[in-house]
Amino acid sequence: MPHRPGPLDGVRVLDLSRILAGPTCTQLLGDMGADILKIERPGEGDDTRSWGPPFVRDHAGRPTQESAYYLCANRNKRSLALDIADPADAQTIRRLVRECDIVIENFKVGGLAKYGLDYESLAREKPDIVYCSITGFGQTGPNAAKPGYDLLAQAYGGIMSLTGVPEGEPMKVGVGIADVVCGLYASNAILAALRHRDRTGEGQQIDIALVDAQIAWLVNAGTNYLLSGQAPRRLGNQHPNIVPYQVFETRDGHAVVAAGNDRQYRSFCDLIGRPDLASDPRFCTNNQRIENREALIDLIAGELRQWEKAKLVEGLEAAGVPGGPINRLDEVFASDQVASRGMRVTIPYPDAETGTVELIGNPIKFSRTPVTYRRPPPTCGQHTQDVLEEFGLTTRATASAAE
Repeated sequence: MPHRPGPLDGVRVLDLSRILAGPTCTQLLGDMGADILKIERPGEGDDTRSWGPPFVRDHAGRPTQESAYYLCANRNKRSLALDIADPADAQTIRRLVRECDIVIENFKVGGLAKYGLDYESLAREKPDIVYCSITGFGQTGPNAAKPGYDLLAQAYGGIMSLTGVPEGEPMKVGVGIADVVCGLYASNAILAALRHRDRTGEGQQIDIALVDAQIAWLVNAGTNYLLSGQAPRRLGNQHPNIVPYQVFETRDGHAVVAAGNDRQYRSFCDLIGRPDLASDPRFCTNNQRIENREALIDLIAGELRQWEKAKLVEGLEAAGVPGGPINRLDEVFASDQVASRGMRVTIPYPDAETGTVELIGNPIKFSRTPVTYRRPPPTCGQHTQDVLEEFGLTTRATASAAE
């Protein structure tokens, strides 16, 4: 069955990015129907191709060049192996830009100018181009020349100071969240700039930094500091503004309780057989519970250690109190909810041992223009010749092959 055109059908993206922030952005655009032309260094490709194990295994059971890390952010793209340092390949890329609506790159500030692939150069080729630059610290400021990595962004931007148990060391988030959220901000910005271009004919450059994006998603924790002038301390799994809202140990595991208002708190106290904790003047309101957090949490923790996890979760649901189990990834991807929402997808992958790969689905559900999974993550340079022929272009490699 043919795919229904997505909301970005007809939009073409030249993707000069690699690792995670840029590829996350372009995969999202690709899922929504855009044609993504991924430019990769010949023979090497995106750095994440080698970031394994695990790797895709071929029909003989041997590991290929495609790691799970690479697969996570590179579906719905066509790969072209072109060397930006080669003047002929750089010229080919500039000519490809004429056929594109968007360029995205994550090179160091000024790094593409010597190849004629910076915004100023490409805007002369195509004045209405939307050009998105992702860097660690942005195009301006005293740190503009510094490299950008997810860990550095989490460290510099403050999130690590808030993450981890109070007596432990600062802790990074378990995935490259600074990269991922930066990619989401980038996709939002690109679509807004595309809307402006379609209305006015004007292209523009988007300057987005990992650290800026990470600071932006400090959200209430950052605003708590700005309002109070006091740097928040690490609270482990506790919430700075809501109590109880955290992980608790049960007799046979752990569960979360998230009583977001006083009514839910009272219902929770009734559930665990401690209505006195709801009437205690130390704990009646959320403000009072925050002031007396340690005393209350000790009392609740003592009660919940006597509960079986499944019974607690069942009771929370029946009482209308937000809460639930802490799932391992095997439990997540085996759940009926994941199956119902299409968050685990199987995509044909002819080079794989099984002929398919399993990927995480796109969370966006359009009512009329659904996201589609049209292409598996490509091998390096898989589409070079096809794409160049499509646009009447050649490189030295394709010209030699023709001879």
